[in-house]
Amino acid sequence: DPNGFMTSAAFAAGFPEHVARHNLPLLEQTEVQALERCGDGYIARTSQGPIMAQTAVIASGACARAKVPGFAQELPDRVAQISPIDYRRPSDLSGGDVLVVGASASGLQLARELALSGRRVTISVGSHGRMPRSYRGADILLWMDRIGAFDEPFTEVDDLERVRRTPSLPLMGSPTGDTIDLNALQDIGVEIVGRTADIRDGSVLFSGGLSNVCASADLKMNRLLDRIDDWIRERGLDADVQPARRFEPTRLPSDPRLALSVDAFDTVIWATGFSPDHDFVKMPVFDRKGRIRHQGGVVEPGLCVMGLPFLRTYRSVHIDGAPRDARALSQDIAQSLEMPRAA
Repeated sequence: DPNGFMTSAAFAAGFPEHVARHNLPLLEQTEVQALERCGDGYIARTSQGPIMAQTAVIASGACARAKVPGFAQELPDRVAQISPIDYRRPSDLSGGDVLVVGASASGLQLARELALSGRRVTISVGSHGRMPRSYRGADILLWMDRIGAFDEPFTEVDDLERVRRTPSLPLMGSPTGDTIDLNALQDIGVEIVGRTADIRDGSVLFSGGLSNVCASADLKMNRLLDRIDDWIRERGLDADVQPARRFEPTRLPSDPRLALSVDAFDTVIWATGFSPDHDFVKMPVFDRKGRIRHQGGVVEPGLCVMGLPFLRTYRSVHIDGAPRDARALSQDIAQSLEMPRAA
């Protein structure tokens, strides 16, 4: 179904069939404790013993750990703190109001679910984007695919570090195709405030830049819609799709609060981003910020990494992008196997 959304359970259910069809030597329930260089190859030390190989691919993903700001420790013990990695359902949380910190995809979705469950929710808006679920009669991802928004190679990006820090697309998969944005959240009673800046003297402090963040998100969304409209018009397709439209600007509270007492909520959800867990990689392949250095996924001849944001293109963060990255990196792996090895 091109307009459907597969559940995580349905997606995972396809793995055994894939493994069986390709006769893959899969080791399940196996912890990789260390990956090291060994002679002219690599050794993975695992809970089931060592594995030797001439090449290795680190594909443990980008979202193994939740990022939580250091000032989170200033919250009193009575306030429960969790991340999207640990969250399952509203009923798992203790009673009371909820502060969701972060307004990318995870934060928006959790704020919506909690508000619909009857909780009073405040969402703190830091890095934020805005995008309709559908536009001119088609899913927004289809239009982004058509206009080539996902295909700019990493070698042509002006500021690759900035692009790799871009939050995930603010979208939600649902049978009704709902758009999730700050207006939709306010419609169901969610209060929006600025970026969480600190916790001090019993209060959570918010920045005063909410209007600028929202204006920037609206501007970027409209630029994307302009690109889509131009693509449609240049191909003479206006009569075949729904008319162009623009959406209501993000509504702002008349007087956004700049502080909230820690007594005003019982749970904080830190939807403040994720980071990979590469502690098992025991090689000097990291930059000063602890990130694996790579060029389009190639760490060094024979060693590659996959599943990181904008590894090679914007598609790299999507399941759809994995086959493309794998094909490109497999060529690098093949070339490394043909290279003469050191004596």
